[in-house]
Amino acid sequence: MKKVWFIASLFLSMSMYAQVNIIPQPVELKMPETAGQFVITAKTPIILEGSGLENSASFLNDYLKQIYGFTLPITKKAGKTPGIRLNFDRLDHPVPGAYNMEINAKGVYIGGDNATGTFYGVQTLLQLLPTEKANSLPVAYVTIKDHPRFQYRGLHLDVSRHFAPLSFVKRYIDYIALHKMNYFHWHLTDDQGWRIEIKKYPNLTKVGAWRNGTIIGRYPGTGNDSLRYGGFYTQKEVKEIVDYATKRYITVIPEIEMPGHASAALTAYPHLGCTGGPYQVQQTWGVFNDVFCAGNDTVFTFLQNVLDEVMPLFPAKYVHIGGDECPKDSWKKCPKCQKRMADNKLKDEHELQSYFVQRMEKYINSKGKTMIGWDEILEGGLAPNAVVMSWRGEEGGIQAAKQKHDVIMTPGNFVYLDHSQTKQEDSVTIGGYTPVKETYSYEPLPKELSADESKYILGAQGNVWTEYMKNTKKVEYMIFPRLSALSEVLWSPAEKRNWEDFEKRLQVQTKRYVLWGANYNKAFE
Repeated sequence: MKKVWFIASLFLSMSMYAQVNIIPQPVELKMPETAGQFVITAKTPIILEGSGLENSASFLNDYLKQIYGFTLPITKKAGKTPGIRLNFDRLDHPVPGAYNMEINAKGVYIGGDNATGTFYGVQTLLQLLPTEKANSLPVAYVTIKDHPRFQYRGLHLDVSRHFAPLSFVKRYIDYIALHKMNYFHWHLTDDQGWRIEIKKYPNLTKVGAWRNGTIIGRYPGTGNDSLRYGGFYTQKEVKEIVDYATKRYITVIPEIEMPGHASAALTAYPHLGCTGGPYQVQQTWGVFNDVFCAGNDTVFTFLQNVLDEVMPLFPAKYVHIGGDECPKDSWKKCPKCQKRMADNKLKDEHELQSYFVQRMEKYINSKGKTMIGWDEILEGGLAPNAVVMSWRGEEGGIQAAKQKHDVIMTPGNFVYLDHSQTKQEDSVTIGGYTPVKETYSYEPLPKELSADESKYILGAQGNVWTEYMKNTKKVEYMIFPRLSALSEVLWSPAEKRNWEDFEKRLQVQTKRYVLWGANYNKAFE
């Protein structure tokens, strides 16, 4: 009998360990010598032992309803029935978001350093739930102490090339939350479409939000579909998205492109360009010579007015102004731009771009916000308080950190999620090859930086450019499973990262993708 009991106990222990496949990997995870499980049913209460934890309870119930078909009662007083206790713990970590978790016969306890930490504990609990639909949900006995490594853990979405409906933007935000990430970078304007309502300038959405066709296939394309395409978000819808994200402890950063990638805006208001047009909302991809006129004060008034409507919609301290891929051809030929250079003793058009960016930064700072730009804003001189997103490799980020500027790393070869995940493409992408293992291997702190300089690396971000993502299923296919890999890069201690272990946990994570109804790339399986 002892032998039978031992074998049964061993199998139970193995099955419990099989349930523990958490991504991102927690800082510290311990399981008791004697394995056990707590079973969550529709009668299990969520007990709010601290104030301000309603968002965590709501998210948990929404998830249970969507995936398993039932919700739990919420109470502020514990009864005789063991439940899921949400509370606060005194935790001291440099990066906010720490939590403790303990699961035993008494139920589930989650205590965060703040409401965000408790919310992240709930995300871990969700990863302990079965990957099959059921009415009773066993979770293994476990003790976890956890906190994030980086303060900035971001995911980007370009809605200019291909528009995403409001429902999918919310779903996308849920994906960010489920991976304990905390920033959503919303790329709202570009050459192929202006996607945010600006009441002072109605033509931005009346004209600039629509293009009269889209190329077929990979650039330069095999033709044009000649179909009118577009869409935009009203300010009311933007507020709805920001509120949705806030309840998931996610900060939304808007990007309003300048001085390049301006075709949609110039089509709506041609006087903002160097030539006065005619312009068109672009139907193909790439970089275009027509940009905002740097010698025209009306341009700065326009952009300031736009930001005056955009900034109040987003509580984030950051505003992204792009600043990338700005050709100088039109500026070289423009008398106004050349006069601006002469008046300000600017030696070339790169310094003119720096003048443009610094002028806009000064305005953004005056409104209590901090400007983010792609690493091209380093050219001609970096704006005094700017945060740099390093995308053309890590060089721009290294340079900015050495100048004591905050940096968000987003190098294309590791975290551009529009790259192909397979050597032989199964659908058209922008090109490149970034398999999930490559994303997982990324280390955001460059070796070239000293310990003091490394403090300026806020974190990193995955970028999703949608030239070749015509529908939301393709977006999901491109982000999964690389988003799971990136989440571990940004959350877990560097020394705990192990590809072979992650790969095993990823096999279970894909079952969650199925539960979520999410499309994903199966190349790694």
